[in-house]
Amino acid sequence: MKRMWWLALVFIVVLILPLITGEFWVHVLVEILILGLFAASFNMIFGYMGQLSFGHAAYYGVGAYATGLLMVKGSVPLPICLLASMIVAGLCALILGYFCVRLTGIYFAILTLAFGQLIYYIIFQWYSFTGGDDGLQGIIPPDVLLSANAYYYFTLIIVVAALIAIWRISESPFGYTMRAIRENTERTRFIGINIRRYMLINFVIAGIFAGLAGALWGPFNRSIAPDLCTWHQSGIPVFMTVIGGPFNFFGPMVGSVIYTFLMAFVTGFTEYWPLTIGLIITCVVLFMPGGVLGLCEKKIRVFRSRAPQLDPIETTEGKSSGYGG
Repeated sequence: MKRMWWLALVFIVVLILPLITGEFWVHVLVEILILGLFAASFNMIFGYMGQLSFGHAAYYGVGAYATGLLMVKGSVPLPICLLASMIVAGLCALILGYFCVRLTGIYFAILTLAFGQLIYYIIFQWYSFTGGDDGLQGIIPPDVLLSANAYYYFTLIIVVAALIAIWRISESPFGYTMRAIRENTERTRFIGINIRRYMLINFVIAGIFAGLAGALWGPFNRSIAPDLCTWHQSGIPVFMTVIGGPFNFFGPMVGSVIYTFLMAFVTGFTEYWPLTIGLIITCVVLFMPGGVLGLCEKKIRVFRSRAPQLDPIETTEGKSSGYGG
C-alpha cells in the first residue's frame, strides 16, 4: 500500500513538472521517459533473464526508422506508426533472437553485438531507402503535439502504459519463469521448461518495447540517424540499469533520471562527460553493486532490523494488567 502512495505522489509530480520548468527541462524530461522505457525493455533481458545484450539498440533504431519512414514517405498517422514500429521491431527481434538464445553468457553478449552492428551497417549503407549516413529528416509530429508540453504528456501516457504492461508481464507466471532461468538455468530445464522458447519470447517482448521507445524518439528529435543502432547506443540502457538497479523494476527508470539529468547538467559546463559517467559507473559497481535502489533497500532493511520492537509476551501482559486494573 505504501508503494502505491509513493507511485501516486511521483505521478502527480511528473504531471506538474512541465508547468513549473522551462522548455529546455521539458525536453530533458521527455528524453528521460523515452530512454527510461528503452532501459526497462533492456532490463527484461538483463535483470529478468540474466543475459547481457550489447545490441539492444538495434530494435530501438529499427522502431525509430519504421516510424520515421512511415511518417516521412507515407504520411501515416503517428499512432499507427507507433504500433507498426512495435511490430517491425518485434519481428526483427524474433529473427535475430532465434540465433541469440541458443547461446548464453559472453557468447550471447557478443552475438547480440554482432547482430546490432549488422543492423547498423544495413541502415548506414541503404541510401535509397534510409538515407544512409545522412539520416532521415523532417519527422514532424501532428500539430497537436508540436509544443514541448504536449509531446511530454503524450509520451508520458505511452510510457506509463508500456511500463504497466512490462510490470504485468514481470509479475506473471512467465516473469517468474524468467527469474528461475536467471537463477538456475539447468534446474529450470530439468523440471521440463523449454528454456529457448521462453528466452525467445522474452527477447521478442523486449525488442517490441525498445521499438516503441525508438518510435517516440523520432518525432521528438525531428530526425534520426544510423547512430541510434550502434554499440555505444546499446551501452546507454546498460549504464542506466546498472546505476538504478537491475533487480528492481523501477531501477532502469531511476537510472534514466540520474543519467539524463547528469548529462544535461555536466555538458553545460564541460566536454568531459564520458570521463564523468565513467567515474560514476566505477563508483556504482564498486560501492553500490545493486544500484541506487539496491542501496536504498539495503539501508531500509538495516533500519527496520535496528528499530526497537516490543516483545509480544510483554505486550500481552501489559494489555491484560491494564484491563484488569
